[in-house]
Amino acid sequence: MQNYTTPIVTTLQQDPNQAYTLQQLYRVLKVTGKSDRAKVKKALLDLLHEGTIKKVSKGGYLHAGAPIYITGRVDYVRAEYAYIVAPDQPKDVLVRQKDLLSALDKDLVKVCLFPSRRGKRPEGVVVEIIERNTASVIGRITVSGNQPQAIVQQKRTAYTVLLEQENSSMLQENDKVVIAFTSFPNAHNQLTGKVVQHLGEAGLHEVEMHAIMAEFGLKDTFPESVLEHTKNIPTVITEAEISKRRDLRHIPTFTIDPVDAKDFDDALSYQPLANGAHQVGIHIADVSYYVLPDSPLDREAYARNTSVYLVDRCIPMLPELLSNELCSLRPNETKLTFSAIFELDAQGKIYDKWLGETIIYSNKRFTYEEAQAAIDAQTRDCYQALTVLNNLAKQLRAKRLQKGAINFETRELVFELDANGKPLDMVPKVRTDAHKLIEEFMLLANKEVATYVAKLKQKQEKLGPTFIYRTHDHPDPDKLDEFFLFVIQLGYKINTAPIYKAMHDLERAIQGKQEENIIQSLAIRSMAKALYTTKPNPHFALAFAHYTHFTSPIRRYSDVLVHRLLKKYLKGERIYDVAFYEKKCQYAVEREYLAANAERASIKYKQVEFIQNLKDEIFEGIISGLTEWNIYIEILSNGCEGMVRLSDLTDDSYTFKENNFQVIGKHTKKCYRLGDIVKVKVKNCDLDKRHINFWLC
Repeated sequence: MQNYTTPIVTTLQQDPNQAYTLQQLYRVLKVTGKSDRAKVKKALLDLLHEGTIKKVSKGGYLHAGAPIYITGRVDYVRAEYAYIVAPDQPKDVLVRQKDLLSALDKDLVKVCLFPSRRGKRPEGVVVEIIERNTASVIGRITVSGNQPQAIVQQKRTAYTVLLEQENSSMLQENDKVVIAFTSFPNAHNQLTGKVVQHLGEAGLHEVEMHAIMAEFGLKDTFPESVLEHTKNIPTVITEAEISKRRDLRHIPTFTIDPVDAKDFDDALSYQPLANGAHQVGIHIADVSYYVLPDSPLDREAYARNTSVYLVDRCIPMLPELLSNELCSLRPNETKLTFSAIFELDAQGKIYDKWLGETIIYSNKRFTYEEAQAAIDAQTRDCYQALTVLNNLAKQLRAKRLQKGAINFETRELVFELDANGKPLDMVPKVRTDAHKLIEEFMLLANKEVATYVAKLKQKQEKLGPTFIYRTHDHPDPDKLDEFFLFVIQLGYKINTAPIYKAMHDLERAIQGKQEENIIQSLAIRSMAKALYTTKPNPHFALAFAHYTHFTSPIRRYSDVLVHRLLKKYLKGERIYDVAFYEKKCQYAVEREYLAANAERASIKYKQVEFIQNLKDEIFEGIISGLTEWNIYIEILSNGCEGMVRLSDLTDDSYTFKENNFQVIGKHTKKCYRLGDIVKVKVKNCDLDKRHINFWLC
């Protein structure tokens, strides 16, 4: 179906002072048929309503103003519209489906912005597809006639791809495949592609997890060149290397990790000092000793940039020889580490600190549950050390909160899977003092490392030597005001100055309430995103002047770079190369975002798979989001989120009131607000789209 919106806008923009009559537009656009003329008239009415064009005397049409163009990537949210994400735009630009010019998800496009309307999200029209996204996509086979096809789901939209017939004899109805496009939408809106990987029957656990991995470009195997390189890595620690390091093998040391963990990045040591103070050692796997710059292993680690944790597996940044063996701080083994050692009093005040290369021997491997049991029972291995560390961690945490740290957390879910990967249950992850103990000392090490480097700058320098910081800006005032307005409408009192006190008060007020999770989630969304950068800016949420990532080099490449730079700086060397490291920071942010989306996709899939078998149950849920089309609801008992379409509400015609966080019935004035508790029943589930439709009960 021909859409004339874009051609009209393009024509009027070519000469903003030239008015075109309807007949002139027909000629320019080569419109002759009656139905096409009606489409032109409809497009003109839409553009007039949007304010993109204006009508002048003698029946002419002019563009409303000088065109403003932006370039960005398509984020195809649903069938009706997409957002254009542009780095230099404060808000994503909404483009209706009819104005997308057949652009697909992640295509790079040029957009002409409509005239801005106060308080409204920016909107526009795609005028050019600059670059197609050529990444492979996941499809489900549908055999139609002689030529196989595949249905591709991206976000909330779907389209059909005609497949080349090579190897098509192996394809079965409902198989999942990885597809590379061979042509993009033409005048008939047809896509073609070829199968590059046959995953297997849709719905099987392994097939679906591999489909998610393929969707996000994740690989659980390493290239042969990398594996060959790892064979040459020395596995024996030489006396010469030990002599270069501070030997801490005599100090009691242990790790605390999840029960299923194999990659132990960090260990803690504790010993009381003669002066009554406490010495705490935070020991981090010395990955940079084994992963040398620009080696095949280093290049692969950089490309991956982070380990990715799906519901049932870890896709590691480093091969198993390093992640689970050489670098992992396993019990009863001598290991090379990079340590931050502190002398603290009982109130958590630091009197002395030391950073450097070390060698340790881990005496004990605790799970979080075992460590917590030792603290609670005041018996078992290392319970005295664990108790002191727990008390110190509480002091450090109290100091952070007093200085302005914000403590909202999102609810994490743990799945119980059967032997075939089917979800039997899912429960919120419980955070104990043992979790917070580890978290607090990792924060301390990260803060002190960043502070050490930030203070290395000479008096004449604006910036010191180049480093990788983890920063977090102040929240956008508009987003924060919107969040506080929502909370006030729920009946909570907010004193907004200073922000951290308002958040602390709110955190206490919502504890144990049904709306606690949704408020915490919305609070986090109102904040800026944490970033990697070479700029030594503060971390707002942690209330730290300087912060970095030093403590997880087995699973984060940024930490490997931090180790390399810090080693040089401790030896008196200096590196000044902002452009080189800033580029690496930006890539790390991109990979972190991709990993988070992959992890979220695996969780969402398992939630849909779990809930689809409970269609007869009635659940209590909280309204977690509202749009002009849908009400989003999170089930309180298990965290599953789905939606109720407004079109499925048959008792009235409902309108979305964005400023009031509600949808309201036109005749009955019945109202559904963000944060309301409602009862729902499963209408249907779509595993490919990974979403759940509810009925309101």
